[in-house]
Amino acid sequence: MTDEAADQHIASHAFVLETLARGDAGELKKLAETVLPEIGAVEVVTSRTGLVMLPFVDTVLNTAFHLGEVLVAEAHIRLGDHGDLDGYGAVIGRDLEQAMAMAVVDGALAAGIQTPKILSFVEDQAAHQAEEDTLRLRKVEATRVRMETF
Repeated sequence: MTDEAADQHIASHAFVLETLARGDAGELKKLAETVLPEIGAVEVVTSRTGLVMLPFVDTVLNTAFHLGEVLVAEAHIRLGDHGDLDGYGAVIGRDLEQAMAMAVVDGALAAGIQTPKILSFVEDQAAHQAEEDTLRLRKVEATRVRMETF
């Protein structure tokens, strides 16, 4: 991947939200505290916990179904001082502060506030998450049973 393609990938909104949702809650809250003073007036549109259906795809029939329900915390804010831009956050669990921090960071990014700092944070979190995923996959592979060897 070229540096330009990597920058576009890091800057994609979906990638940022996915990374923030899986990121370290404490670090995310610290980041939100640093950008909050620059945001100005914030209207909290939504701050709640609830259950959402977890979609899954059956790989044999290639059909979607709902595997079960997941508890999530969700926050939606509107940045009044920045042209009515929005910020959104949703995380697994009931940590409304984490969801609100995610919404604040998302809103700051939309408003162009501390963009290099936020993208650097996202990049660091993504690298850490990739390391964790690799380690987890190695552990899974170590326990895999190969039926052909029986």
